[in-house]
Amino acid sequence: MGAAHEHPLSGYTVVDLSSGIAGAYCTKILADGGASVVKAEPPEGDDLRRWSASGAEIAAGSDGALFSFLACSKQSVVADPEDDDAVERVHALLAGADAVVWSRGSRLAEHPRLAPQAIRQAHPRLTVTAITPFGLDGPWHDKPATEFTLQAWSGGMVGIGRGDPGRAPVHVGGQVGDWLSGAYAAAATLTSRMQSLRTGRGRLIDLSMLEVHILTLTYYPVTFHELLGRPFRSVRSLFVPGVATAKDGLVAIGCATGQQWSDLCAMVGHPEWIDPDKPISIMETAAKVAPELYAWVRERTVAEVRELASSFRIPNAPVSHGANIAGMDHFAERKMFRPNPRDGFLQPDFPYRLSPAVLREPEPAPRLGEHVVEPKPRQDKESSADSGLPFAGLRVLDMTAFWAGPSGTHLLAMLGAEVIHLESSTRPDGTRMIAGIPFTEPQWWEQSPIFAALNTNKKSVTLNFQTERGLALVCDLIAGCDVVVENYTPRVLDQIGLDYEAIKAIRPDAIMVRMPGFGLDGPWRDAAAFAYVIEDASGLTWLTGHPDQNPVEPYTLGDPNAGLHALNGLLLALEHRRKTGEGMLVESAMVDAAVNIAAEQVIEHSAYGALLSRDGNHGPVSAPQNVYRTAEQDEYGGRDSWVAIAVSTDEQWRALAAVVGKPDWAADPTLSDAAGRRARQGEIDEHLAQWCLQRTGDEVVDRLWPAGVPVAKVLNPHRQPEIPQLDARGFWETVTHPVAGKGRYSTLPMRFSDSAEPAHRRHAPLLGEHNTEVLTGLGLTEEEIASLAEEGVIGEHPAW
Repeated sequence: MGAAHEHPLSGYTVVDLSSGIAGAYCTKILADGGASVVKAEPPEGDDLRRWSASGAEIAAGSDGALFSFLACSKQSVVADPEDDDAVERVHALLAGADAVVWSRGSRLAEHPRLAPQAIRQAHPRLTVTAITPFGLDGPWHDKPATEFTLQAWSGGMVGIGRGDPGRAPVHVGGQVGDWLSGAYAAAATLTSRMQSLRTGRGRLIDLSMLEVHILTLTYYPVTFHELLGRPFRSVRSLFVPGVATAKDGLVAIGCATGQQWSDLCAMVGHPEWIDPDKPISIMETAAKVAPELYAWVRERTVAEVRELASSFRIPNAPVSHGANIAGMDHFAERKMFRPNPRDGFLQPDFPYRLSPAVLREPEPAPRLGEHVVEPKPRQDKESSADSGLPFAGLRVLDMTAFWAGPSGTHLLAMLGAEVIHLESSTRPDGTRMIAGIPFTEPQWWEQSPIFAALNTNKKSVTLNFQTERGLALVCDLIAGCDVVVENYTPRVLDQIGLDYEAIKAIRPDAIMVRMPGFGLDGPWRDAAAFAYVIEDASGLTWLTGHPDQNPVEPYTLGDPNAGLHALNGLLLALEHRRKTGEGMLVESAMVDAAVNIAAEQVIEHSAYGALLSRDGNHGPVSAPQNVYRTAEQDEYGGRDSWVAIAVSTDEQWRALAAVVGKPDWAADPTLSDAAGRRARQGEIDEHLAQWCLQRTGDEVVDRLWPAGVPVAKVLNPHRQPEIPQLDARGFWETVTHPVAGKGRYSTLPMRFSDSAEPAHRRHAPLLGEHNTEVLTGLGLTEEEIASLAEEGVIGEHPAW
């Protein structure tokens, strides 16, 4: 392979001291980029080698299919933590590495000499990425937790009001928080690499999985509540139509805007459902007419519903799962799945596509202890003074809107990049409308907490690129930017001649990140893509909900997951440009990113013939695992207060039995192991429900947590500030917006040991606030800028 097509991370060595999905997915992203990943394991191996979500038997000497996917292109060495020489050999590996990814869970990683702080002290030029439930310090740093209880603490079980209000809140299935934590850890590790290349120093990255859950499973609820004095939604509800039953399967239809609701009413032949004289919300109207809507869907096939909905530009998708997704025409045409290089089952392809194609083709996962890796001496430059925030000096043109694109560019802005957010007065960013502020109120478009929380540190320029002058100025902006990010449907930029080839002609070393919903080609290329549609099409929806009902869309994670993966693709592209001077096209389709964090479904079906399905709040990791109603009223005076309990080990079960008083049912010896508890989980649920119902949530937590049992209150998202761990880690920063007011804003889910800079250094921009600054920088005079305003090419308020 020629130098121009060298892998971006060739020569970058990573030691993997993690266990479980989060660390494995982090190091998979790095290995895909060409890093040399050495997995250091105790003699019994990573628990993930013996894991199957469906309970499939893993033969001795072989590995679970999920491990075989996540460990592609890695090496395995064994070190016995009881052997001092073996621990010393691990330190020798670390001395020659660039980064280490660490999490609890293995005897080796939990050796005192291999704790994150000990590694950092011994190897100060090494980046140490630690992934833990709550962070390495703070009052909760050593509390037991599972992905399930973290969802409860974060508010993610409630999300933006998801779920049947007549039933218990339901978690998002598929261990999504672990996958998202891995993607964040990869981005943080690559970000640290950029600084290390400049300074010669490493750093400790302290990533909190709880904070990842907050940023990906909830929608800036604290900022929303504090700026507007009300929660995003005060009650849980099912989204209608959402997932509906057609003649031949499940189909999803969604309405995120008033226009889409009007179009849906016209499509089903009920224009009378649109009543301009009655200002009632779409959700309330849809709930009233739901029976008629669902009857209309039942009379048609999935293909018929989708064809009609697409013609009306109404977001829609088939509901995918492990058994059907690989055969869907769009995924088949785009070759989204490939055989595992060792075991042959189907696995997702990369979550982004880089052009030129510099990602490493997956190589077989290693057998336990298959490799002998000789430590390599590091050729470090002398340590120099820190050059500021990681992305200082990087200029980004942010042509994105809503959540997916802006969330990725926001991470860049918080970490020092100059991000110019491009809007127009005829088409402001859609999140400016998410507040319920009447259009009659002055500056209503500046009062959205969602826009405010997503866009701090950015600049706003309004240019109508549908005009000749506007498009010319966009091209001038591109010439001065390192990176261009956009998330329109592909036809938008194609129609105005602003695809990657055009951008490369303007600036040859530019990196263009395109974030279409379904990709730049394939049958679904031009389909409307909102978070819930991506969740439906990728399989994320399938695992969420109660088994006796249609699945429920998570409604949140499709967007931030896409932004996070786009950032990882961009970081690899920046590394490619650093080495070669070349620009790059990063095609980061939202659905490709979602398919990757839903990988376990297609892997389990292909490898074992098992269809993973939703099971309410039960799950494959813990038994018992569920939410239970508590004695107190909720903040609205209802009976909707719950706790989440997840027992992952036999030791935790014994501790729970002791806390509840060792009644006869808990002392039953058939419940002493996980298989027995899983077989009788319904009975256990009944007993625990009665026990919890006699206590408040705080009482349940105060009794179970000290005993070592993972437990959590199921918080409404806007109550996240009640968690003392977040304050201790400085997760909240107070920002004052000149129109929206003062409130707390979430920051980043990781702490860099050498950074004391606040994440939010400036409030989100007013519409067009930086027109004069940026256009003057392009050489325009005051008179020319005034002329652009008169012509409507630029503006500082919506043009309606």
